[in-house]
Amino acid sequence: MAVPIAILDCDLLLHERGHKTLERFDLDTVSNSVLLSNFGFPRDFILYLVELLRETLSRRTLRSRAISPEVQVLAALGFYTSGSFQTSMGDIIGISQASMSRCVTNVTKALVEKAPQFITFNRDPSNREYSFEEFQRVAGFPGVLGVLDCVQVAIKAPNSDASSYVNKKGFHSIACQLVCNARGLLLSAETWPGGLEDTKIMQRSAISKQLQDNEEGWLLGDGRYPLKKWLMTPVESPGTAGEFQYNLAHTVTHEIVDRTFRAIQTRFRCLDGIKGNLQYSPERSSSILLACCVLHNASLHSGLDAWTLERTEPLEQPKGPEQTLEERDSEAEELRKHIILKHFS
Repeated sequence: MAVPIAILDCDLLLHERGHKTLERFDLDTVSNSVLLSNFGFPRDFILYLVELLRETLSRRTLRSRAISPEVQVLAALGFYTSGSFQTSMGDIIGISQASMSRCVTNVTKALVEKAPQFITFNRDPSNREYSFEEFQRVAGFPGVLGVLDCVQVAIKAPNSDASSYVNKKGFHSIACQLVCNARGLLLSAETWPGGLEDTKIMQRSAISKQLQDNEEGWLLGDGRYPLKKWLMTPVESPGTAGEFQYNLAHTVTHEIVDRTFRAIQTRFRCLDGIKGNLQYSPERSSSILLACCVLHNASLHSGLDAWTLERTEPLEQPKGPEQTLEERDSEAEELRKHIILKHFS
């Protein structure tokens, strides 16, 4: 059935662009290739997203000349996937650049509200066993609940407390700690000021508190993180065949979270920095990042491939562990030795 999208926006008159608008934008008359090239997703997913957010977007635009939920979703997807408020994008769906910005704000808020529905770390026994099986198929690493990493998304310098957002590379950013499963589905996504060290973010994160009392299974983190009973890291200086095999399996398995974020950046060009930093406050930039994470998971739930659009270049690898001798966990050391002896020796 055709889905007509009415365009009603007073900004069109203010910007004297009414002659350029389309009175109706029919998704069923537009090819999937056009939708993919301009909005990053096929028709069925866009329609699903419109229905998912319709109530919230209609509530936020309850006025006489409101922009329809359909157009709001298309405007936001156009920004997320291109990284800019191009005039041509507004012309495609018939709204002004100012209206594009308001649509992105509305859709971003609506998606962030849906985050608890789409990004969840489920610890019930059936999910745990399924996770173990899926990860073990990757490279033979046992007991994996998820893979963890922290990534940076560049933003403009904030108006206040700017130094808190300067990361170790010297630019302003939002840090995002991600945990994903073996399919690239995000189990956790938490944003922090980019100036915080990855280890401090991990220690303060909700996922860390959630796993402190975990009795079975662990996350995998790279060498910048301290070894914990719930967070297995590589052996710093492997000396046995078992330790080398452990590190190899760890690297191959942990690469899943790197691949996942590369795919997210590739699909959502507003995050990759190619067209410039996100020109928003840290709070709004964090919301845009989380909205893209929700869209990533929603697309996986709808049957799309997590890594279809993955970039080929790898993310930068950590130089080495940051923990000191005092931070070492002897119980975690013994657990890792047991894993190596039982599964890799």
